[in-house]
Amino acid sequence: MSKIGKKIIAYDQAKVNVSTEVGGRFNYQQIKVAGPRGELTLPLRKGIKLVIEEGVLRLERESEATRVKALHGLYRSLLANMVKGVTEGFEKKLEIHGVGYRGSQSGNNIELSLGFSHKVTYTPPAGIEVKMLDENTISVTGSDNQLVGQVAAEIRMLRKPEPYKGKGIRYFGEYVRKKAGKAAAK
Repeated sequence: MSKIGKKIIAYDQAKVNVSTEVGGRFNYQQIKVAGPRGELTLPLRKGIKLVIEEGVLRLERESEATRVKALHGLYRSLLANMVKGVTEGFEKKLEIHGVGYRGSQSGNNIELSLGFSHKVTYTPPAGIEVKMLDENTISVTGSDNQLVGQVAAEIRMLRKPEPYKGKGIRYFGEYVRKKAGKAAAK
């Protein structure tokens, strides 16, 4: 039995509504989790069954096949993230480092000055909110954990931290190991 897969997922029935239906592209069981921060859907593969009880969700395997065992813990983690996402949400913060590097909010978009000859405008996808907390801190929030991480990674890729001076966009608290320059190599 998977250590992660056999854990139960407790949720508040007053805030979260969990329902299932059969359908989708491969006729899989679709799990819908709705809460105050939105609604998320997860297709559940054959071989794994969702048991909904009073305030508790549990995933069970229908067979001991290797493929089903591998997916048991994965689906439990995805479902737990969905429940957490529709109640609390997820947030990632990014820092902008460098002389003249800054950002500003313009509606739902952010405009970043990153040392290029032009400003870079980033438009987040639906369901994700991107805010400038100050001119050097970006906050990415949303209910889908994977999408929040993807948007944060896309913003970081606009100007990755370079290893000589450490300038660029990095995750909050990320340590950038600096290299010695040519002068130090002599």
